[in-house]
Amino acid sequence: MNTFLTVILDGLIQASWLFVVALGLTLVFGVLKILNIAHGGFYALGAYLAATAVTMATAHKVPPGLGFILMLVSVALIAAAIGLLMERGLIKLFYGRDEVVLLLVTYAVFLIFEDATKLIWGVNPIYANQPYELFGNAEFAGLFYVGYDLMLIPLSAAIGFAVWFGLNRTTTGKIVTAVIHNAEMSASMGVKINRVYALAFAFGVMLAALAGGLTAPKISVQPGLSSEIIILSFAIVVIGGLGSVEGAAVGAILVGLARAASVHLLPQAELFMIYLIMAAVLMFRPEGLFRRETARRI
Repeated sequence: MNTFLTVILDGLIQASWLFVVALGLTLVFGVLKILNIAHGGFYALGAYLAATAVTMATAHKVPPGLGFILMLVSVALIAAAIGLLMERGLIKLFYGRDEVVLLLVTYAVFLIFEDATKLIWGVNPIYANQPYELFGNAEFAGLFYVGYDLMLIPLSAAIGFAVWFGLNRTTTGKIVTAVIHNAEMSASMGVKINRVYALAFAFGVMLAALAGGLTAPKISVQPGLSSEIIILSFAIVVIGGLGSVEGAAVGAILVGLARAASVHLLPQAELFMIYLIMAAVLMFRPEGLFRRETARRI
């Protein structure tokens, strides 16, 4: 029984931050129809920025709670600004080109980010675990967990709900949703498509960096973070369905539970289990569990 509960809790903890990463990736694809390989680089950037912010806050004796909030705000704002500059200065130049070209462009950005983080922060691990210690420990059904890990579950759920609410209950969100469903029709109705593209890309980058910032206190921040996360986030959006918020949530839970179960029961099959789920979904629902309905051309 304890093993079962451990797998569930560990799976939900992993799913929480994976969901935030995948949410940004699926949003960018839904609006811009771009598979953003650089997404993992933005996750790593967020982790490095968070580690730097925590180090600076500690050096200036900022209260831990305030330092944690300032860390998240600074990571979100800096990442959104970088995403906006990247979309306006680079990605925009390739709209209308073949999808493979855009894929290669984002891959080039991914490689640039990999080397840039090494040049700026070096290759040695950086530790910024002050926020991790802030929430203490908690007991759940006889199992002891770090409070920070458990906090990630409701926090990611709140982020997901905020994104869902923004897309479905606000004017700006409904415009973005309209572009996701049919960009050409939206443009003919007077929607400024380029602004929507810029907003969606910047917001997607912000979510990736925010996920990196949330995981930074619980890991050693070092080169190579981006490679693993891009594989996992792609698996999530493929399972859930590209462009679907609900799909990102379900995909993250499935991947998180699969990883947790593998770690506790069969460590050698950790990646295999994820690929097995992805293959099964692609076999029976090639467009993902929450595929969007599209008009059929006849």
